[in-house]
Amino acid sequence: MSYFTWKEAGLTADCASLEAMASRFEEAASLMRRMADRGFVLEQRNGAQHITHTDADIFQSWGFVNEEPAERQLTLMHDLEP
Repeated sequence: MSYFTWKEAGLTADCASLEAMASRFEEAASLMRRMADRGFVLEQRNGAQHITHTDADIFQSWGFVNEEPAERQLTLMHDLEP
């Protein structure tokens, strides 16, 4: 399953006003709602928050970098010749 780690590191650190902070939170909330509507889910793994999606194509179409180990990202190709 594709995932990336959610690390909030100063979402509003560069905001100069309460209005700017509220706007930033609203933008983030809108994005999270759109992601939830498309099937993304938040999972807790080993104390970290991971945002996951069961469909790797949808995950990739949003431009996220898959943090799964390389061996978990590989697709097994079956030999088509007998």
